[in-house]
Amino acid sequence: MSSVATMPVTEPATKPAPAPRRRRRPSLAMIMTHAVLLVCGLAWMYPFLWTLGSSLKDTDEFFGRGLNPLPSQLLWSNYQQAWAEASFGTYFVNTLLITLGTCAATLVVTAMAGYVLARAPFPGRSLCLFLISATLFLPHGYTIIPIFDLMDRLGLLNSLFSIIIVQAAGGVVFGTFLFMGYFQTIDKELEDAARVDGAGFHQTFWRIMLPLSGPMLATVGLFTAISAWNSYFIPLVFTLARPEQRTLSVGMYAFIGENSTQWTLLCAGSVITLVPIIVLFVLLQRFFVNGLAGAIKA
Repeated sequence: MSSVATMPVTEPATKPAPAPRRRRRPSLAMIMTHAVLLVCGLAWMYPFLWTLGSSLKDTDEFFGRGLNPLPSQLLWSNYQQAWAEASFGTYFVNTLLITLGTCAATLVVTAMAGYVLARAPFPGRSLCLFLISATLFLPHGYTIIPIFDLMDRLGLLNSLFSIIIVQAAGGVVFGTFLFMGYFQTIDKELEDAARVDGAGFHQTFWRIMLPLSGPMLATVGLFTAISAWNSYFIPLVFTLARPEQRTLSVGMYAFIGENSTQWTLLCAGSVITLVPIIVLFVLLQRFFVNGLAGAIKA
């Protein structure tokens, strides 16, 4: 009977616990900086807080309490009255359709244009970039007359489709540059691998590059949605003859009369207009920050 020699089992040496880090006491400069930023943040938020509080007041309290944003009682009926009196239901649907249409058109055009400018060198590329950049400095006030005349000649006036086209065209330049900067940060080896597998230029864009640009899609989409949702000048001009096609920003002027203004209902309408876009920003904030950081890095 053979005996098997057993090796002694040594227990692993336990590592000493790391020493607890000492918390640095905030310096006076840091405390002062945070205090100043807090005051600035409250000052920046005050108009919205005042509007929110004023939307829940009655008329007497609105004028009696001045700049105090806190109402003594909550009149939620102001929202119901504002929604009914100003046809906010119709205006909300119009604004939603315009925003969705503008976002879809802008994302498709800017993503394709940004990818071509970033990955497809072609003759005249520098001149094209220069001309696109020059349009950023054209004020809307000078271009609204030829745009209005063009929409009239095309027979698209007094329709939501004309507003979608004009607002999408206004956001193409900014979105194109963001997508161009983002696509330049993606490794070219992905395109080379797709080309080896037999994918063409368009297939590479739709199947590989576009799915990878999710953060930038959220960033440009959020910028476009905010601009389209809050737009006033273009919807006003293109719906002068069709009041039923107005948007929320234009429809709020229903509370402003010749001799008086329904301030509490105007505040309630402003809150109704702001809440959807705030919720959208909160939901897409993470993608918005990642996409913007990628574009700036490029």
